[in-house]
Amino acid sequence: MSSPLNDVALDQLFRSARTLNAWLDKEVTDEQLRQIYDLARMGPTSANSSPMRIVFVKSKDAKQRLHPYLSEGNAAKTMAAPVTAIIATDFAFYEKLPQLFPHADARSWFVGNEALVQATATRNGSLQGAYVIMAARALGLDCGPMSGYDQAGVDAEFFAGTQVRSNFLVNIGYGDLANGLHPRNPRLDFDEAAQIL
Repeated sequence: MSSPLNDVALDQLFRSARTLNAWLDKEVTDEQLRQIYDLARMGPTSANSSPMRIVFVKSKDAKQRLHPYLSEGNAAKTMAAPVTAIIATDFAFYEKLPQLFPHADARSWFVGNEALVQATATRNGSLQGAYVIMAARALGLDCGPMSGYDQAGVDAEFFAGTQVRSNFLVNIGYGDLANGLHPRNPRLDFDEAAQIL
């Protein structure tokens, strides 16, 4: 890990990567989805807590289950995307800590401490969702992350009876660059958002 990535890789991951709104009719395979997860799961989380859970909505039936909960502005592009990942968070993540963090009794840190559960799950689940986007880009796929949906409806439809709650959605596929791009919005300069002390 001592060598920086070259400009081609940095462009693919960051500088040229865009949020896509239109999609080519090209399949994303189950194997590609497994590769996305296998890469994303390797990113760091607090105490290896790994609270993210994903439902890859790919089949026609699954898309029809998701459709009623999409905002008007997100429905058509989501139905056209080859896959929509429901990035979710398991608020009972600590039950897996004996497996994931076996050298300490990390489960006991969370049992009965709801504030710590909420903060840890929310922070690390969101972090892992970002890893999913970067993993998909690294594999040559485009992403369209979004939060315009009925969270309670999606949770009832896909996670009923569990402690899993959706966080955001990510359309995944091969972007239609001719039709799916708006002009890039500006970003804050270093001095507007960062400081070195």
